Amino acid sequence: MKEITKYISAYYLDEEDLLSGIKKMQENNVKVLDAFTPFPVHGLDKVLGIRRSWLPRVGFIGGTIGALTGFFFQMWVFTEGYQMNIGGKPLLAIPSFIPVTFESAVLFAAFSMVFAFLFRSRLGLGAENKIYDVKSTDNHFVVVAGYEENKSDDVKEKMEAAGATIIEVKE
Repeated sequence: MKEITKYISAYYLDEEDLLSGIKKMQENNVKVLDAFTPFPVHGLDKVLGIRRSWLPRVGFIGGTIGALTGFFFQMWVFTEGYQMNIGGKPLLAIPSFIPVTFESAVLFAAFSMVFAFLFRSRLGLGAENKIYDVKSTDNHFVVVAGYEENKSDDVKEKMEAAGATIIEVKE
């Protein structure tokens, strides 16, 4: 979401009211930028038009790279790097590679998903994320609409018609 300086906040007390309020606002041509909730609300992503996350794909790619790295490292160690002939066993005993291959796949997938999430969410060292309203972390559902995008005077009336309990213009 882009950084906004002046915005309109609409407060709701229930998640069903929030979903129906956002739908009514969109029907009345009010551009909703985001919604902040104290817990996940099912169906909110569809109403806001948020696309499906690409984190599972990143995890799959990271896990595949980890599994291949673990397998081929073991294969290199036991066939080229440190050959040991113990009891006539084959040097390339693939079933014995399964635990390390699996663990390296899980490790690489986990790290790749953590870093992708931090990158996507713009979190990490030096991140300055703006909290639009402290009430959204407590017990309120907050819908944020940009002031510049919705310059008409009847936006507050449209938000009240959509069931908002409190409407504030903030900077």
